[in-house]
Amino acid sequence: MTSPRTRPTTSFFSRPERSLLVSGIGNLANAASLLWHAYKAMPAPSNAVNWAGKYRNPSPTQRDSKLRDGDSPQSRLLLGPFQGKVACQSIELGRGVCGRAAASGETQVVDDVDEDADHIACDDASKSEIVVPVVATGAGGREVVAVIDIDCAAKRGFDKRDRQKLQRLAELLAESCDWS
Repeated sequence: MTSPRTRPTTSFFSRPERSLLVSGIGNLANAASLLWHAYKAMPAPSNAVNWAGKYRNPSPTQRDSKLRDGDSPQSRLLLGPFQGKVACQSIELGRGVCGRAAASGETQVVDDVDEDADHIACDDASKSEIVVPVVATGAGGREVVAVIDIDCAAKRGFDKRDRQKLQRLAELLAESCDWS
């Protein structure tokens, strides 16, 4: 008889697929926590991260419902699991850095949020931001199902390597979660 496989203990960024074995909200919650703690353990400016989380683009079944303010969820991103201070409950598609990333399907890196007239300031301490779309294939084809959003209290808090690693994480989340 063979012994059961054990999961190796490795850092999140060296083997992120091992950290994403649970589906759905669990994946998003664990990814937010892992990102928060990974960035906090890095040297400056990365350790100045002050918010890490996700906003979800509602599934087709959720889009049929109405938000409390009467808006259709189809036109808004909804707050998902995160680490950090209290955040906006929903963000209109196309507005702010998160809304732009979701509407365009392109990663957004803002070196100085004070220079971005459309930036939505949930925390005045935030000085830079990166938002990476999570693009999954469903019945309707490829669509942005969520965004990874990370804020930093330092200007120019994110670089090319952050973009690459977070885009890979977005791919893993797209593949490992049930987005229906």
